Amino acid sequence: MGSVTEGAQWDACVAAGGCGDRPYDQGWGRENRPVFNVSWNDAQEYVTWLSRETGRTYRLLSESEWEYAGRAGTDTRYSWGDEFDESLANNGGRTVPVGSYPANAFGLHDMHGNVWEWTEDCWNGSYAGAPDDGSAWLSGDGGNCYFRVSRGGSWHGDPGFLRSASREPGYWGNDTGLRVARTLTP
Repeated sequence: MGSVTEGAQWDACVAAGGCGDRPYDQGWGRENRPVFNVSWNDAQEYVTWLSRETGRTYRLLSESEWEYAGRAGTDTRYSWGDEFDESLANNGGRTVPVGSYPANAFGLHDMHGNVWEWTEDCWNGSYAGAPDDGSAWLSGDGGNCYFRVSRGGSWHGDPGFLRSASREPGYWGNDTGLRVARTLTP
């Protein structure tokens, strides 16, 4: 479950007419760096295109799926332990190519750092009342869904934001991208 969408993958969506625009890459390069400067709606456009192109169902992870994947079987602050280790996650200066840091115990790269990742969930200030089956929470604080949740932290910010439990109301920006999951059917 879950791979970071790279710039080259996004560019294929744009070239095929499935995604509206090619997000600005700050001059850092695209190819195998995570795509960023994408809104939640842009992310939805991408997973719709990817699903159509492959004949398989792709989507954003729910917030609880993201945390499960990010923790990789641990209950520590980060998937590797309780202390931040700059050799294990990108938290400085700019994005780096996907997979530049070691994978977690589930084999997933960049769960901590590089770019914040959109989830399917609406923002709620706490987990009280969240679905208990791993599905996305599709109503937000006050009954609306004005903000969506992003997870994982980014190259731009305090290492505390890279914790497995860290969550933010998502904003479009130069440190926000996406991770996709494929729905498996029995």
